[in-house]
Amino acid sequence: MITGIGLDIVELGRVRRLDSKSAKFRQRVLTDNELAEYELLSANRKTEFLAGRFAAKEAFGKAKGTGIGKVCAFKDIEIRKDLNGKPSVYFQDEEEGLISITHTKEYAAAQILLQSKIQAGENDGDQL
Repeated sequence: MITGIGLDIVELGRVRRLDSKSAKFRQRVLTDNELAEYELLSANRKTEFLAGRFAAKEAFGKAKGTGIGKVCAFKDIEIRKDLNGKPSVYFQDEEEGLISITHTKEYAAAQILLQSKIQAGENDGDQL
């Protein structure tokens, strides 16, 4: 069952300006693992990466219904890629849902879909 959906879009120019002023923005948004990945990228990819992660985390807060704050902080959310590059969203180190991140020349956007976890035996009475 779908329990939440979130969507966010951010301007790359805005993220580029914030990131060029100081490291504070990226240090507030990215986890240690994401920061390590960020440091390996070219200047253009750094902006796309940071903007994409920011949009993803904002979208997650919307899907969760809490927004970003005390209950759901930026550093509680981590976007991890599998061996093929497919991203997944983790909240407090548990995989939480499906995510799609995209970039254009001027924008980064992310969409999150959260689903309830079905327990074994929960649908035993259901038949097709």
